[in-house]
Amino acid sequence: MTMERGIDVSENNGTVDWERMAAEGISFAIIRLGYGRGHLDSMFYENYNGALAAGLKVGVYYYSYALDEAAAEAEARYMLEILRDSGIAPEDLAMGCWFDMEDADGFKSRHGNPGDDVITGMCFQFILECNRQGYNCGIYASLDWLLNRIDTSVFADYVPFWCAEWGDSCSFDRATLWQDTNELVIGGETFDGDYVL
Repeated sequence: MTMERGIDVSENNGTVDWERMAAEGISFAIIRLGYGRGHLDSMFYENYNGALAAGLKVGVYYYSYALDEAAAEAEARYMLEILRDSGIAPEDLAMGCWFDMEDADGFKSRHGNPGDDVITGMCFQFILECNRQGYNCGIYASLDWLLNRIDTSVFADYVPFWCAEWGDSCSFDRATLWQDTNELVIGGETFDGDYVL
């Protein structure tokens, strides 16, 4: 069985040759819409439109800098406002919306490192706000965070999980998306690589 291959991108990837991605067999892209308190990814519109024009299925993700539930809910409202203003309806997002819960740059650690209950609550509030406004939303996190920081048992079965775990297989049972590498080279450029499970 061949699994669907995709990439996730942000402004950090620079200008992506989406036609090349499609030609190389990439079937979907999950695009960073923004991050933190009201920061739009500078390449969001270009990436979203480029991936769609090349025939890829698209989704969006939002990198959280929230430290409490209210801030996470505000991040969700900002993401949803951008989607609405852009005319991007839920049915336009074949790969869904995702709440990126990690601490890649140490921000959370430098600001008191919210407890696991707060981390879980932030995920819950972000997803709840998306659901209220008609958008399905899932959680992106590393395998370690999904096992040890986020209480995944509190989320309904319809909430999807996107697990980052480098290697040959994904060991998180509830994952519907799997980020297997941050070193997928396509056309000389390096991307985060993903599979649909």
